[in-house]
Formats: sequence, structure tokens, C-alpha cells
Amino acid sequence: MLSRVAENLYWMARYIERAEDTARLVSVNSHLLLDLPHQTALGWSTLIDITGGDELFDKRYDRRSEKNVVHFLCVEPDNPGSILSSLAGARENLRTTRDVVSREIWEQINELYLEVRDQAENGLTPRRRDGFLKRVIRGCQALTGVIEGTLSHLSAKTFIELGRHLERADMTTRILDVRSGNLLPKDPEELRPFEHLQWMSVLKSLTGYQMYRQQVRLRVRGPDVLRFLLQNQHFPRAVARSLEALSWELQSLPRHDRALAAAALVRADVLEADMQALARSTDELHAFIDQLQIGFNNLHDAIVTTYFARLEDTPRGLLQGEAISEADDED
Repeated sequence: MLSRVAENLYWMARYIERAEDTARLVSVNSHLLLDLPHQTALGWSTLIDITGGDELFDKRYDRRSEKNVVHFLCVEPDNPGSILSSLAGARENLRTTRDVVSREIWEQINELYLEVRDQAENGLTPRRRDGFLKRVIRGCQALTGVIEGTLSHLSAKTFIELGRHLERADMTTRILDVRSGNLLPKDPEELRPFEHLQWMSVLKSLTGYQMYRQQVRLRVRGPDVLRFLLQNQHFPRAVARSLEALSWELQSLPRHDRALAAAALVRADVLEADMQALARSTDELHAFIDQLQIGFNNLHDAIVTTYFARLEDTPRGLLQGEAISEADDED
């Protein structure tokens, strides 16, 4: 497979996962706003910091209001991390590599992108927000199912899986970072009666509430939620599980030593962390998530430099001996 094709598939998967999890990130904040008492100050500013778009946001908007933040994260075309931009990026990456995937995959992503684009043109009102976010999440899940059900387990699927699992681990930690930011007031006495609602919303934002109750069988508490979402070996969106799946996929590729070592390092950090200590201190949790983000970046760099970088120096058939032609441009 050409490294250009592999890179396009890798980024397509990352963009799809990013769109889905950005929708989850906005959703968890919306649900907390509904669940907590009206006098509790719940901000939207933290979501901009978590997604790393603070500089761009502040250039385009004069204040971090709910309306501005939701628009920026969902349908802002100039924000490369918005849901609209992520789906556009996924669609473009797939458009140029359509001959290595099934037609159903292209049709699903094209349909989802066009729906979101139409919604952006019509305006995203508060009344439509919940339905919009659910449509994005379910559309991305449907695309994942089509990929799983129609694509052969060859190198094309391997690079899709690498992108999906790395982005999923990254975005799960970002959603957890809502807990360690300024989302809620700092007065512990004010928050104590509502702390379980916060952790429950985090679980629901990752579709993990029912699986948590089945596997943990305890009331929703910070340390248990962190342990479940970071260290659980069975829940698909747990960071440790995502890294394990990514490592398994890497082993099917040649020259995987550097990337596999990077994955092992960050997975060890996750499994060895003290969840009790992280749940007690928002500063420690935030610092730990920052450490994981650095590990994810190192893992991404290892994949890029091994399989994608310096295309002109990469011989054809480097990965699994497959000669991939250019996809045609027809719709």
C-alpha cells in the first residue's frame, strides 16, 4: 500500500472519531447544565481549552457564551476541530482513496457530511442541538459498523483501526478533562450533593453508564469512574483497551518497533496510575491527562515517521505488497 493512501485512511478514521467525541463533549456539558441546580455556575469556556481551540476562538468571538462555544465546536467551518470540519476532512480523505474501501462506506460518510452541512447552513438552535448531536454520534457509529462489516482485514483496515483507537483514547481523556477543569465551582461543600451527577454525565457521554453498572456494581464514584474509563480492559472506550487494540493492530505491520514501544509506554502510565489520588485532586488529574496527551503525541509521531513521512523515499509495496492506484474523482 502507498504510504499516502495509508495516511489518508488513518486520518479519515481520526476525523470520524473526533467528530463523534466532540459531539459527546458538547453533550456532557449540556446534560450537566440540565442536571445541576440553576444557581450552580456552569461554564462553557473550559470546552474551548480542552479542544485546544482557544486562540482561534478568541480571534473570532468576543465572549465565551454558550451560543458561541456550541457554534464553534459544532458547525464553525474555520475551526479545524469542529464537527463540520472533521466530517469534511474525513470525507475528503476518503474521496481520494475510495477504491480501497467498499462503496457503502463512502455513501455513509457522504450522507452524514451533507446532513451536518445542511444543518450548519440552516443554523443550530438550542432546540435542535440535542437531536443534532445524537445524529452525529449515531451516524459515526453506523460508519464504524459499516467499516467493520464490509472491509477485509488487510492493511487498509489496519490503518483505519490505528487512527480510530488513537483518537478514541485521546478524546476519552479530553472528556475526562472536563472533570479537572473549571467546569464546576471550586466550593466543595456546594458541589458535594451533586458530585455523582457529574461523574454519571461523564459516563453517559461515553455511552459507558450501563457497562459501568454491570461491571463495577457500585454507586457512581470518582475513583471507580476513572478506573473504568482509563484502566478497564473490556470497555471499548477505555484508554487501556484502546491502546491494547492499537498495539494488536501494529503487530501486523512491518517496522512496528518504535510505535509499539510508544504505545506500551503510555499504556503502562495508564495502568500504573493511582485512581484514588487522581479523583481527589483536580490539579493532579489535569496534570496526568496532560502527561497522557504527550504520550499520545509521541505515539502519533512514531506512526507518522515510520509509515507516512517522506513519501518520495517510501518504496511501493512497503506495507503488505499491495499496489494501490489513485481513486477516481467521480461521485
